[in-house]
Amino acid sequence: MSTLNNQNQIRITVGSKNPVKIGAANKAISLLFPNAQVICQGIHAPSDVADQPMTDNETKAGAINRVRYCEQQARLNPGLTADLYIAMEGGVDRFDHGAATYAYMAVIYQGQLSIGRSAQLPLPESVYQALENGEELGHVMDRLFNTVNIKQKGGAIALFTDGKASRESVYTQAIVLAMAPFLNPKIFC
Repeated sequence: MSTLNNQNQIRITVGSKNPVKIGAANKAISLLFPNAQVICQGIHAPSDVADQPMTDNETKAGAINRVRYCEQQARLNPGLTADLYIAMEGGVDRFDHGAATYAYMAVIYQGQLSIGRSAQLPLPESVYQALENGEELGHVMDRLFNTVNIKQKGGAIALFTDGKASRESVYTQAIVLAMAPFLNPKIFC
């Protein structure tokens, strides 16, 4: 397996056109490989799960479905060929300590899949109830905080942390962690 460390240019296809997700992938790979030129493109990639995943398994499946779609599309369209395929899926679940939102990251490098998960943000019961009733988190946050399209900005994370963290910053960190097997292939083999 050749390494990304030796590349002058790293091409990424992200399974979303959401600027937050594209930005997180670009920042994570740029952080890991500061001497490489990172070229990042986003494509619409279906998750094949609910618009608002409500379980841990559904959320993880959404990220995996999106990243596999990116890889499949590259086989059909050489313009989508990349060194890394990255997808993210945000979801919610109820845990022993209460409801929370988080995201799964799925990264494919040379046919190998690595999964990462973000930190989780506690959610108020009223927000979780709205999600159980069929709403998406971004829409609930827009209504609660009087914002517009927050899911393509800082997300619920920025709103609930007074801007100290954002959806992009949390996703960036999770992508860096999901890259560990590719950064240490001899140990993870």
